[in-house]
Amino acid sequence: MDSGLNLLPQADLDLLSIGALVHRLDPGVIPFRKATECKIHVSGGEFNVAANLADCFRLKTGIATAMVNYPIGDLIAERVRAMGVRPYYKYFEHNGVNGPNMATVYSDRGFGVRAPVVFYNRSNEAAALLKPGDFDWEAIFAGGVRWVHSGGIFAALSETTGEVIIEGMKAAKAAGAVTSFDLNYRAKLWNIWGGQEKAVSIIRRIVEHVDVLVGNEEDLQLGLGIPGPDVTTTSKLDPSKFFGMIDQVVEKYPNIKVVATTLREVHSTNHHSWGAVAWINGSTYVSPTCELHIYDRVGGGDGFASGFFYGLLTGEPPQVAVNLGWAHGALLTTFPGDTTMATVEQVRAFAKGGSARIQR
Repeated sequence: MDSGLNLLPQADLDLLSIGALVHRLDPGVIPFRKATECKIHVSGGEFNVAANLADCFRLKTGIATAMVNYPIGDLIAERVRAMGVRPYYKYFEHNGVNGPNMATVYSDRGFGVRAPVVFYNRSNEAAALLKPGDFDWEAIFAGGVRWVHSGGIFAALSETTGEVIIEGMKAAKAAGAVTSFDLNYRAKLWNIWGGQEKAVSIIRRIVEHVDVLVGNEEDLQLGLGIPGPDVTTTSKLDPSKFFGMIDQVVEKYPNIKVVATTLREVHSTNHHSWGAVAWINGSTYVSPTCELHIYDRVGGGDGFASGFFYGLLTGEPPQVAVNLGWAHGALLTTFPGDTTMATVEQVRAFAKGGSARIQR
């Protein structure tokens, strides 16, 4: 059984992400109201996938995004280089006072019964200023691109960012690339300029150009406006509710060949049960389940997406692709920061049923 995806055998880039770069301030287990110092992690839902695929899985990836010419931009650009991602930047000049800025995400780690708290400063964000025509897609796709990825966080930033995604996806399809979209529904971002109704109107237009969709039952309900069950009532590890919604997704969007998501039962901030499921070209696949003892949960979903995409990009059987995504997402929660510190060998060992025994 194959994935039904018509992937180019080779190209200059294995994956291109379209999205926003951010920096996350992390005071660790101390909440911000008592914090005296922070770590800085470079992140972005779309960037994380490209970074993980380059650094852990050794694929050739790029990102089309905004960059501001000021020290925070330099800090972020240095991390993009360090992760091995090829940048396609639209540059903005900072006026020294109020921007345009590279967005800041504030997120403590929480602990035990205390959940992590996430809030933003996306005021005058450069990525939100991106508009159709800002990228030379012909030049970016000149050497061939096998896969193009974007997500709901970027789509939620402004009136123009969804249009950039649609323009990029159309160029991707014309160039023979597979396209993916992570619904990543963030109510806080959409609520500023139109709420769920606006979100659905934009995301529906994007998803018409998409082959692979990442999102859980809640994302499918809120982002695509597809009616579904109350997702809070039963076990989060039961895939039946997710699979029950797939028919409606595919009926509305016959272009969709793959839908996948993580399954997470949160027992406490530092203890989750973790699984993943996928509907691939008409068949369903479920990963093993494991107990996660979490160091930093941010980026786990992007960790799953990148491992899963890696499996599909390298022609693995669908079950192996799901297990690779599940394994990488699990490992990612054991590291600080939003992007991977795992190796592909560690991921493959864990996906095969590896353990936490010491590697000598």
